[in-house]
Formats: sequence, C-alpha cells, structure tokens
Amino acid sequence: MSKKQKKQQTKDHSLSIAARMAAEADKPFSVYCDEWLQLTKSRLKESSYIKYSAVIDGHIKRRLGGCRPRSLTQSTINGFSTALTEKDGLSPKTARDILTVLKSVLIYAQRQFPGQFPAVEIVFPREIRREARVLTRPEQVRFMEYLLTNMDAGRFGVLLAMLTGLRIGELCALRWDAVSLSDNTIRVEETMQRLKDEECRGGKRTKIIVTAPKSGTSMRVIPMTEFAAALCAQMIVADRRAFVLTGSRRFIEPRTVQYRLRRYLRECGIEDAHFHTLRHTFATRCVEVGFELKSLSEILGHSSTAITLNRYVHSSIELKRDNMFKLSDVGM
Repeated sequence: MSKKQKKQQTKDHSLSIAARMAAEADKPFSVYCDEWLQLTKSRLKESSYIKYSAVIDGHIKRRLGGCRPRSLTQSTINGFSTALTEKDGLSPKTARDILTVLKSVLIYAQRQFPGQFPAVEIVFPREIRREARVLTRPEQVRFMEYLLTNMDAGRFGVLLAMLTGLRIGELCALRWDAVSLSDNTIRVEETMQRLKDEECRGGKRTKIIVTAPKSGTSMRVIPMTEFAAALCAQMIVADRRAFVLTGSRRFIEPRTVQYRLRRYLRECGIEDAHFHTLRHTFATRCVEVGFELKSLSEILGHSSTAITLNRYVHSSIELKRDNMFKLSDVGM
C-alpha cells in the first residue's frame, strides 16, 4: 500500500469515527437507557429488572428521554432531581432510588461514548428519618390478646410476624414445610411480591411472584420462642406445602394482608400502625431484653449491624424510664 493510500485510509477511518460520534451525539438519552437496561437484564432478578424498567419508563425517560447527550448538563440533572420531590411529591428515599438508576445509566453511556456526555454530579436528596412507630407494651398486650381470640390462620400469621420479625413478603410466602417443631425454627427461603407484568397484553397489569429473598442474608433460620412454637403446633396442618397464612395451597398476597391488618388494628383501637410496625416492635423488644446486636441483625436478615442499629433499634419510653431510674443509684 502506497503512502497516499495509507493516508487516505487514515483519513477515512477518522471520518468514520467522527461520523459515528456525530450519530451518537444525536441519539436521544432514551436509547442509552434501553441499552443499559438490556445489558444488565441477565444479571438481575426478575423483580429488580421490573423495578428498574418502571423507574426508567416512568421517570427518567419521561423527563430526560428526549435529551441529546450534550444537553444533559449539571443544570438539567439538578432540575430532574428537584422535580422528583417537589413536583412529583416523591419521598427522598424513592427519589434516591431513581437517581441511583440514572447514575448507572450515565456511567454506562460515558464509558461507551467518552466525550459525548458532559461531566455531571448527581446530588442525592437528604433522607429525613422519622422515628418509626413501635407498639407500646400495653398496645402489644392488647393486640396479642385480640389476635388470640377466635384465632384463625390469618390472625395467627400476623401474630407470628410480630413474634419473629418476619417481613410481610416472607410471611406470605411461608409454607409449613419451612417450620420445624423439632428444633423450633423457621427457615426463611422465599418472599412474595406483586410486580408489573411485562408480558401483559391487556387484563391484569401486575402479577404475584414467589422468589428467593432480596439478599443472601435474608435467607436465614429464625429460632422461635416456646410460645411461638406452641402456637405453630396448634395451627399446623397435614399438608406441609400449605401456606401458613391460609392452611392450604391457596396463597394470600401482601396487599390483602395489609388490608386485614388495618382492620385488626382498627378493631383493637391502635392507630398509626402498619405491618412494618410489627417488625419494629419485635426488634425493640429484643433490645429491651438485652439481645446481642449481631444475633438480632441475623434474625432480622440484615446485611450489617449498622442497618439494625440505625433503622430498627428504637428505645421505648419504658426503656428510657428504666434507664433514668438507674440514675438514682448514683445520687441523681
């Protein structure tokens, strides 16, 4: 090949790169979102893929999908972040989840096509943590007495959750073959959730799925108290594949459990409580009796003790009062 031909080949190659970069610069951001989602699909659980897809379609592409790479400036990203909380009325946590997906898409696009996207920084909204609702000891006693009266499988399930710290999805997916009365334990191996049906062609837009829990630490063995084990012995059925919440192979989904729980709480005169209140109450009572933090964290299925300490350990007024009484020992 002559020098002239090599020079022309280099020129053609440069023009080809320039043309490709120009084409990439003209692609809307929605294309990059779709590429990233398809690239990560094989690595995600179905529930995570559906969640990310909903975030991209419902939020990111809705506001940023038509933008060209060069227009995704710091000002544009800041405006998007602000709109999530101020215009859409989303909580800081939900906004952070959406911005986390956006950050991943931007990193993918910047690595694939360097120089096409402006360097931007995503500022996450500060999450304001409010003190979680925990049943007082009198409320707990009253609620337990209510559930024990005319107890059926549904009331039993709610009580079991309060006695073990089970999440609502874990309770709904729990079958009797995961409950051992020989060593008084519960194996948490599955969770139930309602997800958007990506294959829906009319009719129902969501579906119920039972999958492995969201993390490895969520798969765990929970020891039961003698009281909880005795309740299980009273309610267990012959069909070991039956769901605990129904006593049959017919399941009850989390949304239905929430509806029933609200009725139970209302009839019991307990306000401002929901299913997660049961889990917070369980964790708080464990702290009050002196549970070692690492053990409690594993029972709750947390990936670290920091999550347990920051989110689930609440000092009740009774515990605060008991601690204040200890000051009398030092003359205060």
